[in-house]
Amino acid sequence: MIEAPDRIQEYLKRLTPLARGNLLIELERLEVCGSEIPGSVDILARLRAEFRSDGSTQNRVGNPSRYFFAPLEPLLVDGAPEHANSGRILRGSLSPIWEWISRDLLPTMARDYAKGIDGLMAANNQREARQVAATFQTKIVKYLENTLGSVDGADQTRVKLATYTASPAAYDDLTKMLCVLRARDALAKFNDALPATIRKFDDARVAKVAALLDGIGKNHAEALPFALALVAKRLKTPWQLIRLATKAAPSKNAADIAATSYAIAVSMVLDRLDDNRSALRVALRNNRVLVCREILTGIYDTEYALQVRIDLLDESDWGERLHNLMNAIAALVEAEVSRFPDKIGHVLGSRSLRGHQSLAGRLTYLAWKGRDAVSGGAAYCKRLVGQS
Repeated sequence: MIEAPDRIQEYLKRLTPLARGNLLIELERLEVCGSEIPGSVDILARLRAEFRSDGSTQNRVGNPSRYFFAPLEPLLVDGAPEHANSGRILRGSLSPIWEWISRDLLPTMARDYAKGIDGLMAANNQREARQVAATFQTKIVKYLENTLGSVDGADQTRVKLATYTASPAAYDDLTKMLCVLRARDALAKFNDALPATIRKFDDARVAKVAALLDGIGKNHAEALPFALALVAKRLKTPWQLIRLATKAAPSKNAADIAATSYAIAVSMVLDRLDDNRSALRVALRNNRVLVCREILTGIYDTEYALQVRIDLLDESDWGERLHNLMNAIAALVEAEVSRFPDKIGHVLGSRSLRGHQSLAGRLTYLAWKGRDAVSGGAAYCKRLVGQS
């Protein structure tokens, strides 16, 4: 009888090198997302031995594609493809997109571009390499506009991308890439104008950033979410991104805020809350309790900020999404706490942890206490997790 490792080896041998490379990309993408794949450890080890000569455990984009994707770098995130990621692009989408460009969209031109970049890198001429990449980016933009401009072209692109990745986000990330490349110069200028860190997003700073955003919105309205994502990266307190929307509205009502040009900032904060939920799930699975506490601190402070800064939130789509997210988070923590007998308890519910609540955490706790019985499970979760 053939042992399991031998069966894996036989299976991998039946695949083409391209298929094995794509399998490695997919398994690493799922690994980053925190998905459990039974039996994948040995497969990953074998594929990495074949494709990662430097022993690395992550896909490293080669020089040609790295230069090509450079304008996207500040906007890349590691996350689950089923999550909304307004203004951001999944890093895991880059490899399949590059495969599609170099094998299906413009194979000859991509090969010539890669050869040129390799030669410039060998000569340590990075400046000209960036110029060559910019020229190729412009060509790709024109071809993508023509290809994605028709229903048939868009459908064929989806089919082709599906041969390189199972991620449902790849096509959307391709359209995002097109948008970013169109506005790459304006976004780069905007990014350079932002302070390295925004510790206090007060009225004066909000006004300055809004003025910069207005410039992007005037000439590249479709790139506004990406500009907002660049702002979010600078914020010490990420949920404060919503202040761009609340300050632009005539009132605190959700409907008025939704009518502003920066309304998507609220959705982007909820996107990140969803990312935090996934991070919490992974941290709980790996018994990283202190990390869980830190994640939950941010989650509850964000929930509280949304509740107090947006009136009639519960009557909006934002409120419904927030409610569903918080219930999912409550279920995660309750499932973790319930694994331990009451006499033993759990560190997330300890008195010492509750005794170190921050002011924001205490206020959030009071907000949860006021919820009705239907939300009792979520309130119990909040009561268990005092903020440090």
